[in-house]
Amino acid sequence: MNFLINSASGTLLALASLSGCAQQPTFAPAPGGEQVTISIKVPQDLAADSMRVMYRSAKCPSKESADGVAYEIDGFYPIEVQPQRQGQSDLYEAKLARNGGGSCQWHLSNVTFGVRYSNTARFGEIVKPGGGGGVIVVFDDNPPQQRSYPDRTEIISGDLLIKRDYYPWVSEAFLGGYEKQARLVGEGDIYLTFKAPSAKEVKFIPTLHSESVVYSAEGKVKQKGNYTRFTYPDGSIIADGSSEPDFDKLQAIRLGQEH
Repeated sequence: MNFLINSASGTLLALASLSGCAQQPTFAPAPGGEQVTISIKVPQDLAADSMRVMYRSAKCPSKESADGVAYEIDGFYPIEVQPQRQGQSDLYEAKLARNGGGSCQWHLSNVTFGVRYSNTARFGEIVKPGGGGGVIVVFDDNPPQQRSYPDRTEIISGDLLIKRDYYPWVSEAFLGGYEKQARLVGEGDIYLTFKAPSAKEVKFIPTLHSESVVYSAEGKVKQKGNYTRFTYPDGSIIADGSSEPDFDKLQAIRLGQEH
């Protein structure tokens, strides 16, 4: 799959072909056509993820089947776009063509992006970056590839500004092989999901509270009651069967509130 990104602006210039289309697909957005600008303000120690962009086409449907019954869905055209740093700032940006044109008349369906840990050295040499700072924005009526159950999609009219707090979460796993990861804990799911069909600008401003670290260690033996232990910034330890840290507790600790 080939595509071209303007290294200065992050503008999507070209896409590769999609197999399964009834005709040879092309991607030809009109010069000066409408774009959606995605920008991310990246905190220190984090990095901007590559953007996974999905275009769809009713004109070039894709055949699917379930329980032996064949049906058609809008054709899909996935690409990856690397957001570009704006000068020496902490702002990263990509411009996505809303109308892809071409023989399939592609249109922008959704984009998945976010931030992840890049500097994990403060937590140890063997710590790998994990997930937790993801965002999905949907522009049409097709479901995105990554979904949460139950659906927690927030409907937005106009442009989208996303401001969220995040905390470092260093997790240790022992069962099935040792692994230590530096993740991000935020309010809600791993991926925040929004539907913003008329947005021309999407801005993501995550705030990382880097000194408020929560640690977790799962049990080394799988047995009843051997829950993952979470150690919070105030020294408290919780092992109540939860699979992830309590975001509200982290907020309360940082703000000096009871929880």
